[in-house]
Amino acid sequence: MTTRSARVILEKMVGPVTFAMFVRAARSSMGLTQVDFAKKLKVTPATLCDIEKGRQMVSVALAAKIAKTAGLSVEQAIAASVRDQLRKAKLNYEVRIA
Repeated sequence: MTTRSARVILEKMVGPVTFAMFVRAARSSMGLTQVDFAKKLKVTPATLCDIEKGRQMVSVALAAKIAKTAGLSVEQAIAASVRDQLRKAKLNYEVRIA
């Protein structure tokens, strides 16, 4: 199964896969609180909370930093971040990071 097909199946089950979901899953998989993960990322806990709630979009650089810190796929993090930005702008494009 490809990453794209897994994402499509997941989106049918729970809705769009967002960067917020990615960050919450990353933090949870590390067993960290928002405060602890925010310290690792060198952001405020309030900023991390806003990212996890989908209230704040992140740059590609921050998306990559979060993924690297959590030991997760940088490509998937960047793709999720860009998809969120496109969705917010109401632009119907598909993202593929290669």
